[in-house]
Amino acid sequence: MSRLLYENSVSYRGYLIIPFVFGNADGYEIYSYKLLSEIGRKSKLHQTENPAGIYSSSISNIIDIAQEHIDKNSEFVSQGDNFKSRYIYHHNLIIVFQERGKYFYDHYPPEFLNNIAAPKLFKSEYECLIWIKQGLNGQYIRQQAS
Repeated sequence: MSRLLYENSVSYRGYLIIPFVFGNADGYEIYSYKLLSEIGRKSKLHQTENPAGIYSSSISNIIDIAQEHIDKNSEFVSQGDNFKSRYIYHHNLIIVFQERGKYFYDHYPPEFLNNIAAPKLFKSEYECLIWIKQGLNGQYIRQQAS
């Protein structure tokens, strides 16, 4: 599997649809997708890979396939967009959340959907993002030196 294409992710009805290149056929890329759910592990679709079982030769079509699957199989109705504050930095996905005046984040690396965020609270979204950026920059510098 190639890296997850977070920059092409789409928030839809409480899910984040994340495309990736599944493989190649006759020189064409074949796309698949993974899902994150705003309700986390309470959703049977959280962190699943292509539950529709259909692939596509374009990112826009794989997004349409995922949306149709969500329309038919979603277990909840979203009250907003919990994925609106998402950022991509060094191909990592960062999702910032606010609850009762405190900020925290989820952090997903480029290759897989395992949240590797530190359990830390922040006073602002900006403070949260600066802390994450510093950590990723340090990690990136260490990798380049190896």
